[in-house]
Amino acid sequence: MSTVRGKPAYQPATQVGLGSLLDLAIRIGLMVAIFAVYAQVSHFDFTDYDDPAYVWANAHVKAGVTLDNIKWSFTAFEVGNWAPVTLLSHMLDCQLFGMESGMHHLVNVLFHMLTTLLLFAVLRRATGARAPSAFVAFMFAMHPLHVESVAWVSERKDVLSAFFFFLALYAYVRYTEAPGLRRYLMVAAPFCLGLMSKAMLVTFPFALLLFDVWPLRRAQFPKILWEKLPLMALSGGASVVTYFAQQSAGAFSVVPFGLRMEVALTSYVIYIGQMFWPTRLAAIYSYPDAVPAWQPVCAMAVLLGISAVAIYTWRTRPYIATGWFWYLGTLVPVIGLMQVGGQSRADRYTYIPMVGLLWILGWGAADVIKNWPRAKPVIAAAAVVSCAACMALSWRQAGYWQNGVTLFRHAVDVTGDNYWARYNLGDALYVQANSLMNSGHGSEAIDRFEEALRARPNYAEADNNLGILLAKTPGRTAEAIAHFEAALRLDPKLVEAHRNLGMLLSSVPGRVSDAIAHLEAAERLQPDPALQQMIDGLRGKQGVHP
Repeated sequence: MSTVRGKPAYQPATQVGLGSLLDLAIRIGLMVAIFAVYAQVSHFDFTDYDDPAYVWANAHVKAGVTLDNIKWSFTAFEVGNWAPVTLLSHMLDCQLFGMESGMHHLVNVLFHMLTTLLLFAVLRRATGARAPSAFVAFMFAMHPLHVESVAWVSERKDVLSAFFFFLALYAYVRYTEAPGLRRYLMVAAPFCLGLMSKAMLVTFPFALLLFDVWPLRRAQFPKILWEKLPLMALSGGASVVTYFAQQSAGAFSVVPFGLRMEVALTSYVIYIGQMFWPTRLAAIYSYPDAVPAWQPVCAMAVLLGISAVAIYTWRTRPYIATGWFWYLGTLVPVIGLMQVGGQSRADRYTYIPMVGLLWILGWGAADVIKNWPRAKPVIAAAAVVSCAACMALSWRQAGYWQNGVTLFRHAVDVTGDNYWARYNLGDALYVQANSLMNSGHGSEAIDRFEEALRARPNYAEADNNLGILLAKTPGRTAEAIAHFEAALRLDPKLVEAHRNLGMLLSSVPGRVSDAIAHLEAAERLQPDPALQQMIDGLRGKQGVHP
């Protein structure tokens, strides 16, 4: 066993009282707190934000667990992701609960609960410290930044992958106690399942190297590096598959590298600020057209300054360095250097990375108490107040996920000039107007799409959706046609716009030929027997036979 300054570097779990009644009480307290905050999701609906692709409009998933659907899950690229284990979990939900949305939500809560318990078990076993481990686990469970991962059905991939991440980490702690092939495979197996839940776990081998430095204190290079090579190979394979998945879905944004770097630097600091002051959180933060020059400069100074402190203190307080570089490193896949989608950042991206910052706080507080015992009551009170405040804020934040309208109305309210939030609010209002036959929601949806287009005029999907609503509004057919045509100028391959314009023009006198042309374009881009039948019918009316 290696030593540090003459003290044992690592104590097995049998010496730290893992099964004590106090530990059991902490676990029960964590479960009760999670249930108290998230029980409300049992009454929540699906949203129209990725939930259709993952669950309620996905024919394979809705059909439940079958041999054909299992095979499909391993070859499907849904929403630009390769996540067969996540898809299988959604299939199982549909098999067990059908389209009862509340149960799908509660399964997310269950995985969040299990992940929290695993995090506490990992830190407790690896460090032997009860209070800091409990603090980190409670803040992880209750922090408002994590609500998105738990309360959004489509983020099953987040809570599921994190469950496998911490299961693999727990297995790794056991492996370091008695290294062997069997225990190594017990690390690799959940890691593989995690990669097949969400590819963000590619940084897991890097996280293990940090864990070797602290708390395991077994930084024996190059041995620990060779030890990770098989896991790094798995990460490399998952990265390649994910790249092709994103590319096939056209998910990569054409954003200049300079702007991507500026957004990434500022996002690192914004996440830290939101961890300490978690207000004005939203489901969508739209990508900026530009970033004021002072922001990335100041962000770089902050990041370099904290990194310098972490490196300077790594011998005396290694938890600072490992926690800080855990945060920086595990965020790399989603920080935006390779921009995917239209978001500048997302609360869900902090789900695993924040753990590093939390253990800096937890063990930093323990250090202060060790050196100044009189500070213990003040620090304990601050910890209790922080946990209680996060619990209250998370309960409120979770409530916004009740449905798409409440979710995106809140996003519009707190993020200001956010064209993407306005578009999604319009989309949610449109869906609700159709399901409830509510003309008021349809009118507001038109307003929101128009706001989105004023903020971002080159938004083809907004033009298309606005055209749909205008086509259903008496006296606004000409405006609907104009918006469909605008959408097609921006994206000539937008199947929905061709189909919608063709169907609308088919009822306009003298425009049947144009209608046929657009319907044929839609059918070429996405073959559809029903559409072909409509085309043949229109040709028949003109006396032209196919």
